[in-house]
Amino acid sequence: MLHKQTPPSSLPGPEDIHRAVLPNGMVVLSRQNFNSPSVVISGYLLAGSLFDPEQKLGLADFTASALLRGSQERNFQQIFEALESCGASLSVGAGMQSAGFNGRCLAEDLPLLLDLFADAILRPDFPAGQVEKLRAQRLTGLAIRAQDTADMAGLTFDKIIYEGHPYARPEDGWPETIRAISRDDLAGFHRDHYGPRGMVISIVGAVDAPQALGEVARVLGDWRNPRQPADPVLPPLQPLVHETSRRVVIPGKSQCDLVIGAAGPRRLDPEYFPAALGNSALGQFGMMGRIGEVVREKAGLAYYAGSSLNAGIGPGSWEISAGVNPSNVGKAIDLIRRELREFHHKGITADELADNQANFIGRLPLSLESNGGVAGALLNIERYGLGMDFYRRYPDLVRAVTTGQVRQAARKFLDPERLALAVAGPGEAGS
Repeated sequence: MLHKQTPPSSLPGPEDIHRAVLPNGMVVLSRQNFNSPSVVISGYLLAGSLFDPEQKLGLADFTASALLRGSQERNFQQIFEALESCGASLSVGAGMQSAGFNGRCLAEDLPLLLDLFADAILRPDFPAGQVEKLRAQRLTGLAIRAQDTADMAGLTFDKIIYEGHPYARPEDGWPETIRAISRDDLAGFHRDHYGPRGMVISIVGAVDAPQALGEVARVLGDWRNPRQPADPVLPPLQPLVHETSRRVVIPGKSQCDLVIGAAGPRRLDPEYFPAALGNSALGQFGMMGRIGEVVREKAGLAYYAGSSLNAGIGPGSWEISAGVNPSNVGKAIDLIRRELREFHHKGITADELADNQANFIGRLPLSLESNGGVAGALLNIERYGLGMDFYRRYPDLVRAVTTGQVRQAARKFLDPERLALAVAGPGEAGS
């Protein structure tokens, strides 16, 4: 039953996050918000592409994408019409570590949405016609990827920094591996890897905690799968010992994309917050930080230029990306190298740190204004064991970072002599 409640604090915390573990091991997180009539469900299962066989890369994501294409109880059209009839949405996909799902509906339609979701992950049918449609879509997407300079530079960069590691493999596979996947492969992957152990579901919106827990238990509480394998153990990553560069030639392109950087910290490494603040100053803050200022604004060498820090369960990446005219590739790389040497040796100034700390703290409430933002925040808490009070402590964690810590993180992860460099574009001009 819906009823009016006192508006919750903008930052989730121990008193308004509800966590329960079902007898089958599934974790249910919830936070009520009666200021909106909607509800968001979000979560993940331990069925990511780390489990893909080498000859069938893309199997985990193919399987996840096929779940909503037909079940033993509803065909694709019936699933679509059920969602459409109440303005709800539901999607499933897979990444490296896990398969993820997201859904949205009015609070009154939560039982229907969970029925559809449970039907999809418990009883998928993998209808042959729909499987072939998905295969065709995936092959088209991979053909487009092969002609996309940014995508190919990113893939090549990952191959360099993660050589010999599962993270070097593309989650969406290659054309030959997608063609090799059969309907039986999809059904087998689902049978062996989908189960409640390690599954987390977050429900946020106009529903109280007992109702949210009860609805999940109703549709998924009896689920068991003794076939589920143990969590995969990631091998240690071997860092680069010298600069390594590779170029992908894509004829007929008018732009080159380049990625330069190295492996970065994991989310739970002590260097994560210093690296995140350093990365913001380096290539995100304002008009894309120092990199954007030097390469794009002052030199006019790039259509875009910035940096990103990607951290998760395993080793992340710290990378600088730019899109440039083919004749300016060499000049852009030289400028980026110069900025990275400066960043490596000196880190950032006290003013830069203060500006980025204020930015991090100020944008946190904005990221948690929506039910979807809160649902994702709850999943982060659970995935990384951050603690229910993490978002209450977040401002202090950010303020505690020093310029010395940023400099140490830069020196640990961005050694100018041991960078990976990937370029994708037309030929060798200007490189």
